[in-house]
Amino acid sequence: MEINRPDVVAEVTAAFERYEQALVNNDVATLDELFWQSPHTIRYGATENLYSYEAIAAFRASRPTGDLRRALRNTVITTYGSDFATANTEFRRTSSGKTGRQSQAWLRTPAGWRVVCAHVSLLGG
Repeated sequence: MEINRPDVVAEVTAAFERYEQALVNNDVATLDELFWQSPHTIRYGATENLYSYEAIAAFRASRPTGDLRRALRNTVITTYGSDFATANTEFRRTSSGKTGRQSQAWLRTPAGWRVVCAHVSLLGG
């Protein structure tokens, strides 16, 4: 298995950046598109545990839309072969200054790269 094949890293990086832009702009349609449409998809958030694509989509449709802008740092994207990757980053909310971490597992599907598992947590302080 090849780790961090440049062409695959570029693909996942583009998908990750598309996700980030959709997140900070509350583009729910794109956020929904980028999650794997499966009952096996999981997202652990700062205050919620979501099991299934449907639960994640319902959360996105009703979540608060304030304080979405953020700056990222220490983003690490690692690809494993040509069909699986992880993306990990730290963030700082622009308005509130809250800091946190985000982890995602990405899978190449017939529809393109999709998040199959995600975790978001806020740091105290």
